Amino acid sequence: MRYVDEESCEAFAGTAGALAPVIYVIDSPEHPFDLAPAAGGRASAVVRLPVRSWGDSLTPWPARGLYREEPDFGGKASTTLAELCREAIPAIEREKGLSPRRRAICGYSLGGLFVLYAFARTEVFDACACLSGSVWYEGWVDYLRALDFDGAGRFAFLSIGSKEKRAAPKILQGVQDDMGQCAQILRDHGCEVEYVVGPGSHMSFYRERLDAGLGALDAFLSREA
Repeated sequence: MRYVDEESCEAFAGTAGALAPVIYVIDSPEHPFDLAPAAGGRASAVVRLPVRSWGDSLTPWPARGLYREEPDFGGKASTTLAELCREAIPAIEREKGLSPRRRAICGYSLGGLFVLYAFARTEVFDACACLSGSVWYEGWVDYLRALDFDGAGRFAFLSIGSKEKRAAPKILQGVQDDMGQCAQILRDHGCEVEYVVGPGSHMSFYRERLDAGLGALDAFLSREA
C-alpha cells in the first residue's frame, strides 16, 4: 500500500514564481483542510498532500490507540517519509513545474508529529510547522532527544492550544509540556524555533493556527531565499 497520495495533491502557486520555495502540508483525504484562504498570496507555493491511513502512515512506531474502540497506531512513518522524499516530491515538482531551492513541511495533529519526525530524520526540509502536533505519542520526546541531527540554519514553528492538556485521555494531559520539550530539543540542535501557546482546545482555532504556521514558514523561507 502506498501512503502518500500525490495524485490527489492540490497546489497553490507562490508569488515568487517557479523558483518559489514550497511548503508541503500533510493532510487527510477524509477531512481535508480548505487551504485556499491560508495559502493565497504567499511568496512560497503551498501544496496540500493527502496521506492514506492517517493513524498508520504518520506514526513512528506501533502504539496503543487512544480509546478502546479505536484501532492501534500502525507505526509506518518511515515508509511514508521514504515515499515522500524519493517519489512524491520529485513527481509533484515535475508535474507542477516547481524548482524550489528550499522546502518546508507543515502538519496538524498526527500530521504535526510526522512533520517533526521528517524534519529530524532528513535534511530535505529547511523548515517545519508542527500545529497541535501529537507529541504526546508514547516514547516520542525521548526519541527526538536521542536523535543526532543538524538544525543549524533551519526553522521550526510549534503551536498548541492552551486547553489541549485538559483532554480526557491521561496521555494527552502532558502534551503542552511535551511540546515545550520538543521546542527546546530543536533549539539545542541549533534550530531557530518559534513556539506559541494559543487559545482553545485541539481543533478549535485550527484555521488561525494553520494561517500562523504557513505565515511563519513563508517568512523564513523568503528571508533565506
